[in-house]
Amino acid sequence: MSISSAVVIVVLTLLTALYVAAEFGAVSVRRSRLRQLAEDGHWLARRLLPHVSEPRALDRYIAASQIGITLTSLILGAYGQAAITPNLAPVLAQWFGLAHDTSHSIAEFSVLLALTMFNVILGELVPKSVALQFPTQTALYTLLPMLGSLWLYRWFIGVLNGSGILLLKLLGIHAGGHRHVHSLEELELLIAESRDGGLLEPDEHRRLQRALRLRLRTTRQLMVPRERIQAVDANEPFDALIKRLAESPFTRIPVYRGSLDRLVGSINTKQLALRLLTGAPLRSLVDLLRPAVTVPDSLPGDRLLTFFRERRAHQAIVLDPAGRVAGIVSLEDVLQDLLT
Repeated sequence: MSISSAVVIVVLTLLTALYVAAEFGAVSVRRSRLRQLAEDGHWLARRLLPHVSEPRALDRYIAASQIGITLTSLILGAYGQAAITPNLAPVLAQWFGLAHDTSHSIAEFSVLLALTMFNVILGELVPKSVALQFPTQTALYTLLPMLGSLWLYRWFIGVLNGSGILLLKLLGIHAGGHRHVHSLEELELLIAESRDGGLLEPDEHRRLQRALRLRLRTTRQLMVPRERIQAVDANEPFDALIKRLAESPFTRIPVYRGSLDRLVGSINTKQLALRLLTGAPLRSLVDLLRPAVTVPDSLPGDRLLTFFRERRAHQAIVLDPAGRVAGIVSLEDVLQDLLT
């Protein structure tokens, strides 16, 4: 094999490695990191971000890399056999006393096997490992040749993507495109790897795990049960109500009429104390009552946090499927579950 043939084979293998690294880098890179770099003025990050943020653009980007991998691999195999086999076959025939056709077939097989192993190791496995370990740097450094490939393969990409989408529609499958989405198990694995790598302290790791698992905990699991609710009956004498509220350690007290399941609202004891201290007239609790905020006991913990934020509430009455009061839950209960 001549030096020029060896150079061509190495160049084709490096091109395969480039496309493999670009594909895995684009899929693995964090968009939040790219946005941060783009905001800091990194021009490669600004150019790359549109290609990985939108699913269809990412589809085209990956299609370009896959076309490049296929073409360079095919050209490598064809060129290697054409350049090496004619020189290798006579050597095999002389060494082993083989017939011309036999030596030629063995030479073709040997060249194809050797080139395939060489290409798989240096052109695929190594760049894949590098891209997965350094996704941001890999995605940025392979961007410019990928932009050229996107332009060069643009018609081919359109035909292939269109054919693929058509086939998926015929099979009744929706083509959603590539997305940077991690399952709960994948996120836990990333957190565990960060802990093992020394990036997270044990307490931080435990809290992040609890935050991920919060969506699996229901409001019933987070609430204070019914028998421990401190509430007041609006039918009690007014002076007795004021005394009970003044002695309560809680700032928000549910108010019911006759039965806890007949809620009429809640009262803020801080507002009550301020009203009494200022000497403002107060004949009943109706003036200070606020509507009772209720949530179902099946509401997931993460949606409960969203509910508190949207309603600007800190506490809610938990109702069971029959509409009866099952307990009470507060923002502090959720935070305590995260921190303990």
